[in-house]
Amino acid sequence: MLMKRNNSKHSLINKCYLERSRKVSLCPSILFFFLIIPFHFSFAQNDSITFALVQHKVEKFKYSQEPLITDRPDQTESPNVLRKGFLQVETGTFYETFEDNNIQNENFTYNTTLVRFGLLDNLELRLGWNFTEGKTNINGKSTNNVTSGFKPLLLGIKTSIAKEKGVFPDIGLLGHLYLPFTASTDYKPENTGVDFRFAFAHTLNENSSLSYNLGAAWGNDSPEASFVYTIAYGIGVTEKIGAYAELYGDLPENNKANHFWDAGFTYLISNNIQLDATIGTSITKGQDLLLSAGVSFRIPKTKNIQI
Repeated sequence: MLMKRNNSKHSLINKCYLERSRKVSLCPSILFFFLIIPFHFSFAQNDSITFALVQHKVEKFKYSQEPLITDRPDQTESPNVLRKGFLQVETGTFYETFEDNNIQNENFTYNTTLVRFGLLDNLELRLGWNFTEGKTNINGKSTNNVTSGFKPLLLGIKTSIAKEKGVFPDIGLLGHLYLPFTASTDYKPENTGVDFRFAFAHTLNENSSLSYNLGAAWGNDSPEASFVYTIAYGIGVTEKIGAYAELYGDLPENNKANHFWDAGFTYLISNNIQLDATIGTSITKGQDLLLSAGVSFRIPKTKNIQI
């Protein structure tokens, strides 16, 4: 096709030669290079950009089709960071009782809400706020000692440090601030609370995993640090039902250690919605009963692929 055009009197190259009275040493191949190559480069560049956009959308679509990984209902935090641009809400309610010398304290928390947002590829923003009501019973009789309101707002981040490879686990790092000015009067501390923890996870086989956390916390207006630990074993009973058992606790610098256990189930309604239920108590003196139920859902940024 090009050879025929170059030999034709009506071609662009020939017309250039006929119209010019002076000699021009511009050969057709050079003219072809300057006329055609820029367009070719432009198309190639656009194609590469389009391919990158398509690949990005495909990856996000695949992520939205994967079962969500939550930080509830257990005390063990996952090392997994939420994908950039995705929003995940984990909320629920729990009931716990403490009894000592015929004095029973009951706490009802109506929304243990944690909102997670993928801010960057390897950074997750976390916001949490609980509304709690506490009651005191003496010798089985209710008193007028009732506390109610919001606890300090949790503001934090999570980042992934390393991915699982062989015997080496997934590793993540979390840090939180508990802001006193956001709390209701009954639960308002004087100082800002702080905690951090490293989160680890091992895949044992296709249906089970082992996760654990190590960290420290400063709160309740005390300069004393409490060293925190958790360890949880999870198993997939079916494709939609999971179960777990967990040990966790804290070791204050100048007080006795507190140790707890809990166990529960999760039910995956869809890849983006999960229900959970938990029961637990303390091993050492303290919590008599813990009951919890909740729901978690992920809002995908890209529900389908449009190219």
